Amino acid sequence: MKKLINRVDGMLSESLAGFAAAHADIVAVDPEGRFVRRASPVRGKVTLVSGGGSGHEPLHAGFVGRGMLDAACPGQVFTSPTPDQMLAAAEAVDGGAGVLFIVKNYEGDVMNFDMAREMLSGPVATVVTNDDVAVEASSFSTGRRGVAGTLVVEKIVGAAAEEGRDLAALQTLGERVNARTRSMGVALTSCTVPAAGRPTFDIGEGEMEMGVGIHGEPGRRRVSLMSADAIAAEMVDAVVGDLADQASGDALLLINGFGGTPLMELYLMYHAVRRRLTGSGVTIARSLVGSYVTSLDMAGCSVTLSMLDDEAKALWDAPVHTAALRWGV
Repeated sequence: MKKLINRVDGMLSESLAGFAAAHADIVAVDPEGRFVRRASPVRGKVTLVSGGGSGHEPLHAGFVGRGMLDAACPGQVFTSPTPDQMLAAAEAVDGGAGVLFIVKNYEGDVMNFDMAREMLSGPVATVVTNDDVAVEASSFSTGRRGVAGTLVVEKIVGAAAEEGRDLAALQTLGERVNARTRSMGVALTSCTVPAAGRPTFDIGEGEMEMGVGIHGEPGRRRVSLMSADAIAAEMVDAVVGDLADQASGDALLLINGFGGTPLMELYLMYHAVRRRLTGSGVTIARSLVGSYVTSLDMAGCSVTLSMLDDEAKALWDAPVHTAALRWGV
């Protein structure tokens, strides 16, 4: 294992310290390292809190700031944060209008956020993301996994929260965006968790994992390496097929890298996916290409389609100022 690291048990705290220092105008880290919050918490709006295991950066801490999250709780690598972290984060940034938890559908995350919800006084609601069409369940989840579509929910709901919408309206909006969003990924290599010191799974030089999860969980099947066009075709057909009657009209297309894929290849995949969508009834109205929901150093990518009505388009376009997303400001 070759990584830029001092010691495994200090990796997260040192990374958070560097993140906070680099983006001190946007975020601050809790002195105990339990959460990342806006540098200047906002009063009078619904507070958005998310989180999950580290290793998926810039998700979630990179999306803390104006127009997105108020706080994010980083667990150890691929390990859920604790209920105490979530409770502390929510209390630290509570704006007095209620708290909305945005949670990826993994058993540890869902369970711990539920416990934090029970401990938190005042209005609180939850949106669970489950956009992955690859498998119905895995060793990490009951039901579909929450993956790159989580970014879309956080951005659109975050913009609506910035407008001053109430808790019930934001929960309904988040559930609607999640229901109109689908993703699927492919891995060309494994990732290496620092504490393990070896690849999470073994994969041959000429193989790939179709439908991989963001922790390296198995996908639909292990297959021989295919061309980018063939990979795009399989993922697009799965995503569009799962959207079924919803797959018509304007959409956001997100090509998301897993951490070890050059941007050149991600734009090539964007081109392949866009061509595959020609004639499908889906019109690409908004686009995002880059590594936003990663899996440490895994090579591969995911395709996310989120169907957009006029409201969702306006909220996607609304100003955002975070470490990882910034426009309109």
